[in-house]
Amino acid sequence: MGFIKEFKEFAIKGNVIDLAVGVIIGGAFGKIVNSTVNDLIMPPISILIGNKGFVNLFVPLNSKVREFVATHPNASLEEAKAVGPVFAWGNFATEVINFLILAFIIFLMVKAINTLKRRQEAEPVPPVIVPPSKEEVLLSEIRDLLKSRPKL
Repeated sequence: MGFIKEFKEFAIKGNVIDLAVGVIIGGAFGKIVNSTVNDLIMPPISILIGNKGFVNLFVPLNSKVREFVATHPNASLEEAKAVGPVFAWGNFATEVINFLILAFIIFLMVKAINTLKRRQEAEPVPPVIVPPSKEEVLLSEIRDLLKSRPKL
């Protein structure tokens, strides 16, 4: 089998199309999860820790950044990164929360699909009753007549 023919067969089977649809939906779903975390979950947490914002929590890693933060206490992560190296633990925590939410939702989706598959497999398929053919009906009548005939 030629390489091109084999590739066409692979692509036509739907594997590539299914993968492409999954990637596109996954990318869009990732944006929804990011918005959920950044716009719904993190703002209340930011209120609890101050107006700086959870993503902007970091530890300065050199004296230049420490001086900058001392003079600019509400500096954002991006501003601090522009001055020097920082340990951006707030941003990392936000990404971990994004991942956990996404993983949990995907788990729920897979669980629902598996439940539907199990239900479908558990449902008994009603047997298909095929009516007897004309020949079978005729043979049955002949058999019944022969049985009812007196024995010699």
